[in-house]
Amino acid sequence: MAEPEFAHVRRPEIRAWLGIGFTALALAGVFAMLLAISRIPGSERHFPWPVAFFEKALVIHVVFSFVVWFLCVFATLVSTVTPPSAINSHRIDPGRPAILCGLVALVLLGLPALLDRGEPSLNNYVPVIIDPLYYAGLAVMATAVSAVCLRFWARFDRRHTTRPIHAAMAGGTVIYGLALACFVLAWLPMIGDSPSERFNEDVFWGGGHALQYLNTLLMIAAWWLLADPAAETRKNHRWSIGLSALPVAVMPVFYFVLPPDSGTLISIFTDMQYLLALPACVAFYGLWRGRQQIRSREARIALGLSIGVFLVGGFLGLFVDGTDTRTPAHYHAVIAGVNLALIGVIYVWILPLAGIPPITGKAARFSLWAYGLGQLFASTGLFMAGGYGAPRKTAGDAQGLDEMGAIAGLYMNGAGALVAVLGGLTFIWLGVRAVFAHRLRADGR
Repeated sequence: MAEPEFAHVRRPEIRAWLGIGFTALALAGVFAMLLAISRIPGSERHFPWPVAFFEKALVIHVVFSFVVWFLCVFATLVSTVTPPSAINSHRIDPGRPAILCGLVALVLLGLPALLDRGEPSLNNYVPVIIDPLYYAGLAVMATAVSAVCLRFWARFDRRHTTRPIHAAMAGGTVIYGLALACFVLAWLPMIGDSPSERFNEDVFWGGGHALQYLNTLLMIAAWWLLADPAAETRKNHRWSIGLSALPVAVMPVFYFVLPPDSGTLISIFTDMQYLLALPACVAFYGLWRGRQQIRSREARIALGLSIGVFLVGGFLGLFVDGTDTRTPAHYHAVIAGVNLALIGVIYVWILPLAGIPPITGKAARFSLWAYGLGQLFASTGLFMAGGYGAPRKTAGDAQGLDEMGAIAGLYMNGAGALVAVLGGLTFIWLGVRAVFAHRLRADGR
């Protein structure tokens, strides 16, 4: 049952954002499995991969799972804490147009690959298929989430930040706005330049780093909801939110003193990734001090796995150099930590707010364990392969591997990815089934 202060929640809007997110995540999961298979040495002799398949599949996988999915969950959470309009109720609510934009963005982002259009650009954070349709998809998605954030501030009431989730989403909307500012400030000096991998790297580098702070804050907010959804905002909550937002607040300033392609600028943003550990550690300390008795078994599993896998990913990040597979080993584990927290919150908190019973039982627990342990095994394999020189962003025999340790690590990555994808697809199936069954009941069928 929805809590009294969330009685205003627009249930169809929550279900719509989850639907867009589930679709993006399902497509990303399929391509993740194909990517893992294509990495296995000799796979091209057994699978007739299309031209540039690995690169385009990697773009789709990353953007749908690391950008679209997280932004959909972010939009969902912001919508849940946005109070109803007390005045000017005759004005059009931007919720439905935003959802329509999200659907259009999903189509625009996928079309270039399906129609064999454009060249893949494997730049960091927001990889691109160089095609007008793809860039339009990114712009439309940004507009959709911006509308949800602007509605939040149009109806903002400080009294609504007494709970951590409200305060966290206030901070999240600020971080999101600063990330968009970084994208725009990086792009303005390069107006008129032909898009290329270097162009995309410079445009998306700073804002991409900012979005990692947003993802970390989403995970922390999910930890709080899993541990104690009725908690009041305390000092450690405020510190976690502040430590997430303050580094991002200075990011746009650098674009006024340094050009987007400056090596100094790139180094500054790279080094700022280490500050991501601070809000997570403060939040973990607060959870440890509280030691709440978590009622839901699924919530305990999600919280424990999220913290554990995230910490492993952070540790692996101490050894990355950007050239080998230790880098994706690090960020896959970190991203898995974020996803585990969000999966748990969707099961036990978001779906009930949408009028849907929470998802519990063996299938839900299996999805958490399979995804968490699969990602941990896959990341360990990638880290091991990278230690033996396996290059990043290549596949099959093109990797030129001779070391048995590298080959064994990539087989570990393939096996772990298959298990993780199975867990992820189970989550998507459970979520889609719950939403679809609810709609059938609502329609009286």
